[in-house]
Amino acid sequence: MQLHTVSEASFPWLTTIILLAVVSAIVLWLVKPLRTQARPIALGLSLVIAAAYVVAFVSEFDVANAGAIQIAETYTWIPQIGVSLAWGINGMGAVMIALSVFLVPVVILASWDEIDDERAAGYMAWILFLEAIIIGLFAARDLFVFYVLFELMILPIFFMIGRYGKGANRSKAAMKFLIYSLLGGLIMLVGVIAVYAYGPGGAGGFMIDNLATGLQVSSGTQMWIFLSFFIAFAIKAPMWPVHTWLPDATEEAPAGTSTLLVGILDKLGTFGMIAICLPLFPAAASDAAGVIMVAAIISIIWGAFMAIASKNLMRLVAYTSVSHFGFMVLGIFSGSELAMAGAILYMVAHGVGTAGLFLAVGFLGERGKSHMIADYGGWQRVTPLVAGFFMLSGFATIALPGLSGFIPEFMVLMGTYKVNAAAALVAVIGVVLASIYILLPYQRVFTGPRPEVEVKDLGGREKTVMGALVAAMLVLGFYPAPALDVINPVAEQYASHIDAGPADASAEGSTK
Repeated sequence: MQLHTVSEASFPWLTTIILLAVVSAIVLWLVKPLRTQARPIALGLSLVIAAAYVVAFVSEFDVANAGAIQIAETYTWIPQIGVSLAWGINGMGAVMIALSVFLVPVVILASWDEIDDERAAGYMAWILFLEAIIIGLFAARDLFVFYVLFELMILPIFFMIGRYGKGANRSKAAMKFLIYSLLGGLIMLVGVIAVYAYGPGGAGGFMIDNLATGLQVSSGTQMWIFLSFFIAFAIKAPMWPVHTWLPDATEEAPAGTSTLLVGILDKLGTFGMIAICLPLFPAAASDAAGVIMVAAIISIIWGAFMAIASKNLMRLVAYTSVSHFGFMVLGIFSGSELAMAGAILYMVAHGVGTAGLFLAVGFLGERGKSHMIADYGGWQRVTPLVAGFFMLSGFATIALPGLSGFIPEFMVLMGTYKVNAAAALVAVIGVVLASIYILLPYQRVFTGPRPEVEVKDLGGREKTVMGALVAAMLVLGFYPAPALDVINPVAEQYASHIDAGPADASAEGSTK
């Protein structure tokens, strides 16, 4: 059965946007006269890229048909092995690229003074290059192209941690990220080769739609290939127990790098689970769903407890994300259409909320010269805006009604409860713990007597950054309908690949 219909673009929008980001990065890096103005040039280019994507979406994307692949382009690349340079997005790809083109200029503006003048051009160039890779990954329709970009993504992040990080252990953290990422990529490569070997081959042999309808493998073989992809995506997500690289990376990286890493790049783990694992290996995904849901629940609770125990604010935010990714994976493998839609919306909402947390902590660290909780106390009296934005972002991540995290988390829990009440009830423990890991550090850092420091609160540039993020949190909190209109057809399509199990069967029986 054909998974998608494909609507070809009238203009090569996605190729143009990707090339624009790549060329911008190269020019910014190589043209020396531009390097002295790297920050405003990078910001302007990122806004042009965002505007181009908005034009492409408005002019080419049919929301009523959001489950189909749209704005599609297909070019022969390596015909000898059936590789095509193929782009296209459905509703999920559309919202993830929208999140990316929104966060990149926000990060550039937030990082204005974070990197010294001598190295600013290189850092901004890496951000733009990374943006091109991100857009390519969310739009890739060829599995080989997806794998190449998945591996290439390691390069900019490695340097953005190891070269531009501020911590004493940044090189070690960058190497740990590299090892985990390369290991995941190597495991995935085995799956990529196996998929082609068992697939239809020929022209378009790596096209995901062709593979979804043409794999002829036994159940045991399908499970092993499924695991080769799932493990790579679980490392990227990150899920317990392959998450340990993330707290180290965020502790040592600049706040802007951590924002891009957790806010966007780690979503490629959950994105890959939905876009590749479910359609290519539906039987294996269904068979493994129970075990994966258990791992997701462990991630929810483990991440929450580790966040509570964290003494470093950057590590704390990283561990909260381990917990939140557990909710996303729970929704993906629950077999519930409602929970699947919630998981996809969660990917967007978490990107906005966690960006607010990382950047608020970054702004605090620039003033206090530390990310250690013990080094603060009473800072609400000297930096009330930093305190307020930290609290708002924290409330968004712990699903306070009216902010971005509430609707998706509610959808995940409600959808999961309908098919597996026990899993949903245990996962609710993570909701309770979330209030502790946000309110406790807020109390320790921002409340108490006024500290004997003389620092300025947020300036105009920083207010703009945090204001844009809070506006996004409020829009997603009060009016998520436009995003859900784009997401729901995709959720309906992919949730059907997971057998929800006895709960669904009994529910069906009770209605007859």
